Amino acid sequence: MQAITSIAELEALYGTPAEASLIKVARQMTPSYRKWVMQSRFCILTTVGPEGTDGSPRGDDRPVVEELDEKTLAMPDWRGNNRIDSLRNIVRDGRVSLMFMVPGSNNTVRLNGKASLTADPDMLARFDRNGKQPRTVILIAIEEIYSQCARALIRSKLWTNGDESADLPSVGDMLREMTSGAFDGERYDADWPGKAAKTMW
Repeated sequence: MQAITSIAELEALYGTPAEASLIKVARQMTPSYRKWVMQSRFCILTTVGPEGTDGSPRGDDRPVVEELDEKTLAMPDWRGNNRIDSLRNIVRDGRVSLMFMVPGSNNTVRLNGKASLTADPDMLARFDRNGKQPRTVILIAIEEIYSQCARALIRSKLWTNGDESADLPSVGDMLREMTSGAFDGERYDADWPGKAAKTMW
């Protein structure tokens, strides 16, 4: 199988982007992009580091990011699995990408920028939830923000096919598989809903 090894070969296959693909890029928040992002409670955060790339789902019960100014967003790092893969990458290489999604919309908004971490008490306090605060906040300097073609979500029927999760393995099943049966996956699955409810923030 012959690999494509040059930009010229690639461009010859795809041709010239349409005008809409080129004029949509902004270097800061605009009224339209602001409204879209502030409606999004979920995004994928992609980071890069010495070991490679990492994609991490980020979600909240309110906008997943807060706008500090037209070129800066803040994302609280709420509780997760403590692997801190994304955060390690940001400390070593600030390049990040975010893909914002809103249920029911086949459009997405993408953002590329540079990120840093802070544990500044005033910044943490901005996200206080009944006395609980994130341990760090990700600050994102916007380099470009733009809408994404809807075809991928249309093709996948992401929002219209209903629940397709019935036959999927659970996380407990995956953990049991990874340990050749040594891990009590059934107990993990049974305990998870209660544990999650108590440790959401």
